[in-house]
Amino acid sequence: MTVAYISFGSNMGDRARQITDALAMLNEVRETKVTQVSALYETAPVGGVVQDDFLNGVVEVSTYLSALELLDEIQAIELKLNRVRKIHWGPRTIDLDIVLFGSQVIDSERLKVPHPYMHERSFVLIPLNEIAPYAIHPILNQKVSELVTLDPDVRIYK
Repeated sequence: MTVAYISFGSNMGDRARQITDALAMLNEVRETKVTQVSALYETAPVGGVVQDDFLNGVVEVSTYLSALELLDEIQAIELKLNRVRKIHWGPRTIDLDIVLFGSQVIDSERLKVPHPYMHERSFVLIPLNEIAPYAIHPILNQKVSELVTLDPDVRIYK
């Protein structure tokens, strides 16, 4: 069994509902169990595309699936929730990204783990630190708690 961390975000429609639905579907994935979920954080978009703010967070799962099998499952969830990939870093109903998969380093055409930008993104590190401050970035060899910094643009969502 592997412990994996998946970041999630939504900035279209009923953001909180999209996330609730995605997490419920994730908990139904075969051989996978949701074990922890961070609070929701409201954040400004990154990447330069003008769009609404995101709700973001991180979920911990325990899975017997391979990383690519898990990727297939989370992409199927995105499709069910009408994720459309038109604009890189553009608006989306739901975004699910594997940020850590155990201590594995994966560099394939379909999947890069750890997520290549996770250590630069407060909207990933702050919720990840909430549920897994001890998790190790396998390339930087640092704990999440050592990578995270306070960011006033990442606000807890009530």
